Amino acid sequence: MSGSRLMRAIRVSEFGAPSVLRLRSDVTVPQPGRTQVLIRVHACGVNPVETYIRAGTYARKPTLPYTPGSDVAGVVESVGEGVTAVKAGDRVFTTATETGGYAEYTVAAGDSVYKLPDALDFTQGAAIGIPYFTAYRALIHKAHAKAGETVLIHGASGGVGIAACQLSRALGLQVFGTAGTPEGMKLVLNNGAHLAFNHRQEEYTDKITEATKGRGVDVIVEMLSNVNLSKDLQMLAYGGRVMVVGSRGSIEINPRDTMIKESSIVGVALFFATPEELKECGALLYAGMEAGWLRPVVGSQYPLEKAAQAHHDIIESPGAAGKMVLTM
Repeated sequence: MSGSRLMRAIRVSEFGAPSVLRLRSDVTVPQPGRTQVLIRVHACGVNPVETYIRAGTYARKPTLPYTPGSDVAGVVESVGEGVTAVKAGDRVFTTATETGGYAEYTVAAGDSVYKLPDALDFTQGAAIGIPYFTAYRALIHKAHAKAGETVLIHGASGGVGIAACQLSRALGLQVFGTAGTPEGMKLVLNNGAHLAFNHRQEEYTDKITEATKGRGVDVIVEMLSNVNLSKDLQMLAYGGRVMVVGSRGSIEINPRDTMIKESSIVGVALFFATPEELKECGALLYAGMEAGWLRPVVGSQYPLEKAAQAHHDIIESPGAAGKMVLTM
């Protein structure tokens, strides 16, 4: 393969609105270096964090110009020196890329590439990376959730939410989920939740507390902390933990709410996971794919050239329904 092969890719040359996502057809196909893998991308997941990075509001800013995207699924085209876990022709998914996933080809570090079982298609493969690894990090590494505990997944119909529902059910937790639409609630129940609640209804938090017979929930996985955190603290059981997975702004809370239950608020960022933690997570998730309980739900699908529309919709849509994916 010569380095002069060209591909289609989304490029961002300035931070701003979704319109800064520009499709280019003259981008050079990257080459894998040592311990790297070149993947022919079939699908790439779209994550809310990618919209914050694109807008320039995220803590970490990539060097311009760049191609967004971390969760790809496709086929290994070639591997660099030192890669032994996968080979050309293998079906794979990633949790990170070096050159960006909104493209026909991407290079990823070998330790962020995982085999994709034949039972899952490429769009499902693109829905695994950040959602499932984040759910595992929140529940196991940070909340230390144990079988028999009650978990509330707030915003359970999105990518991370569905992953957290499936994982929590497999781990033996009592699973509650919230969604904003009847369709979302049905999706949550179909993916591991024992009970679903509509977070747009008045006094839905009272119904959650009633479902625990007044005890409260042990763990809350929170996707929209700037709206829900104060209520979350009041729903916790003694020693309860809120896992902050997502937030779109600030919120005022009463610290006394943490004192009376000795509860804790813990931030979750997959970026800080160690190689050992990622390896552990990958092993458990692969077992879930083999056993059949890990079944990514793919929501809206967009062709690569509609990436800007996808970025608009993932923030503005009234209710999530599975993982948003770009297809090549």
